[in-house]
Amino acid sequence: MQEPSPSTPSILLVGASRGLGYAMAQEFLQRGWSVVGTVRAGARTLLHDLADASQGRLAVEVVDITEARQLVDLRTRLSSRRFDILFVNAGTANRNQDETIAEVSTEEFVHVMVTNALSPMRAIETLQELVTEKGLIGIMSSGQGSVSNNVHGGHEVYRGTKAALNTYMRSYAARQAKSGRALLLLAPGWIRTGLGGPDAPLTTERAIPDIVGAVIAQQGKPGLQYLDRMGKTVPW
Repeated sequence: MQEPSPSTPSILLVGASRGLGYAMAQEFLQRGWSVVGTVRAGARTLLHDLADASQGRLAVEVVDITEARQLVDLRTRLSSRRFDILFVNAGTANRNQDETIAEVSTEEFVHVMVTNALSPMRAIETLQELVTEKGLIGIMSSGQGSVSNNVHGGHEVYRGTKAALNTYMRSYAARQAKSGRALLLLAPGWIRTGLGGPDAPLTTERAIPDIVGAVIAQQGKPGLQYLDRMGKTVPW
């Protein structure tokens, strides 16, 4: 990848091989950004095809954020770069989302919690110094992570991991209180992806411009916000 012009804004987008992450990479490119997007090791992805057509503005890096060593290696490979935005898009759900927290197996609970809460936080802790002093660090959360809005229950395992993620990000923000960086937890809404399923009311084509717009709009606003894709505050 050619080094971007200093005037070209740049984003490190962790988790961009498919779904919302891939669609975000597309949208940032369309808005003139330079993008480094990550995928896990394995088969060629749509992100590789997008990189081939990007005229050098998109580079693909390989990392599994559930592996701490791989995050350190990614930081080393990108050590000469500085990004305006670091955004971590990671998420999974247990196979049976109707099961209660008492019914899920320990192994599956650990898998979902590590993917949705531990690994995104580990990613920002490891990669934070790649972000400019006035840049933005964001994570894809969920409206289901809101404790206040949980009046109907359901999706207990997924919901709990996103609430945990939000709590860990608040702790991170408290430790970073003197930082000039903007911090963002984004609740994108229910969108038709592999995770969201075919019954979701929103398409990526409809939702992604709003999501990317909400992320960009938070630049230059230090402190932590928990927002939906329209930029409205989500109750904790």
